[in-house]
Amino acid sequence: MRHLRMQILSTSRRHMIRGAAAMGLAAQTACSAPATRTARPPAGTLFAGYPFALGVASGSPQSDSVVLWTRLSVDPLAIDGLGPFSWPVRWMLADDEAFSRIVRQGHVMARPDEAHSIHVQVQGLQPDRGYWYRFIVGEGTQAATSPVGRTRTAPALGAAAGSLRFAFASCQQFEQGWYSAYRHMLRDSPSLVVFLGDYIYESSWGVRRVRQHGRGEPYTLQEYRARHALYRSDADLQRMHAAAPWLVTWDDHEVDNDYANAQAQDLALNFLERRAAAYQAYWEHMPLPPSAKPQGSAMQLYGDWSFGSLASFYVLDDRQYRDVQACPRPGRGGSNTVSSCESLADPRRTLLGWQQEQWLEQAFTRSAARWNIVAQQTLFSRADSGDASGERYWTDGWDGYPAARRRLTDAMMRSQLSNPVIIGGDVHANWVCDVKADFWRPDSRVVATEFCGTSITSQGRPQAALNAQMARNPHVRFADATRRGYVLVELNAQRWQTELRVLDDVTDPGSAIRTQARFMVEAGRAGASKD
Repeated sequence: MRHLRMQILSTSRRHMIRGAAAMGLAAQTACSAPATRTARPPAGTLFAGYPFALGVASGSPQSDSVVLWTRLSVDPLAIDGLGPFSWPVRWMLADDEAFSRIVRQGHVMARPDEAHSIHVQVQGLQPDRGYWYRFIVGEGTQAATSPVGRTRTAPALGAAAGSLRFAFASCQQFEQGWYSAYRHMLRDSPSLVVFLGDYIYESSWGVRRVRQHGRGEPYTLQEYRARHALYRSDADLQRMHAAAPWLVTWDDHEVDNDYANAQAQDLALNFLERRAAAYQAYWEHMPLPPSAKPQGSAMQLYGDWSFGSLASFYVLDDRQYRDVQACPRPGRGGSNTVSSCESLADPRRTLLGWQQEQWLEQAFTRSAARWNIVAQQTLFSRADSGDASGERYWTDGWDGYPAARRRLTDAMMRSQLSNPVIIGGDVHANWVCDVKADFWRPDSRVVATEFCGTSITSQGRPQAALNAQMARNPHVRFADATRRGYVLVELNAQRWQTELRVLDDVTDPGSAIRTQARFMVEAGRAGASKD
């Protein structure tokens, strides 16, 4: 894929100002009729403010389609949203910024049972092509126009390898820092953003908090909607969403810390009701296709995306289907740090669920891509945190599911997967690792390369703890928890280059950024080397 030099268009602010003025400041008309998902607002009803306060986004890019997203919301933090009405919204996709060459357009209803969110999967597009898009609600002088977004389709399946620049990120606890990383990511002009989980946080924690959630922990659908809207209100995050298509997956904090399948950390009996609410709100705020809409407490999120013959992404879900964590604390669910226990070594335990494991191996077998990128939530490689008295492992990550990890690496080897690279987040630190066929044998074959990125804002562990882990895990090439940021990747048929991009101070909204380290992977040779 050619580099997509994207930037937030200067017209976006003008669209916002013009739209807000056109809609006026009249109060939204009250309606005493019962809420239905098809009821339209009375003629002449005006919004109380600009209805595109949460911006626009695109995602799930394929060679002939892309998903366009927005959510109508005048007051993003209001629990009630826009009330019971369904609002007709026009969308358009163009070849040019001025929208003089519109290639697709249509109308869709923004419905109250979907928080007035819109997910349009635009079909019949040209491969490897940049497009502009926008939304309009209202008619004539009362019409409001959204900010303009830019997106891009993937190259055609099997198209000759070119180059691809993408960024990946995770863990953006709203209270612990500013989203300055996205301001710098925008300048780095990635063609694609891959987000690997913890888009929102349900809880407040940490020190030196620079802003507040303003509400307690969410449990209901309305509360999760408000939490997503709060995070989406950040201007830097909005600009990055509007600048490039995103691939997304979740981790635990989109629902509840350390949840596993149907079990909450506090073992709450009604947890699946909470999970259903969280999944619905997640879909409503992500550029996911209509087909991904959850059914109750279940949602199909994992899948694969191809970028010509150059790269395939396998985006995984390690929360919904996993076995509960081994060796829990008495009376609790969730993670623990242990030396050993009987269930830890149980070969039947799975992190991805058996169906997703089988799908992934089949996808590996089918792949003809030069680079194969496993996009999952957390640190994949072994990270023994013990001391002279013995090994110790954190049970919420892959170290808590060693048999499942081994099955994944075995699948890579059986399929002779070309240039596998595993990317992750979750642990709030930059890690670079050689993925071994057997982590307990130092001379074991290196089967893949791992880059696990630091957090956008979420606070990390003491660096001394990572230094001790590096000494006990010789396959770890680099580990640093001192900085927040993201990872920038540029690859072509011969070479993969990773830049670990880190902020000077995440609590400073104007923070500068720098490259903490560069690593390179040569095609045909697993393992990273400093560049």
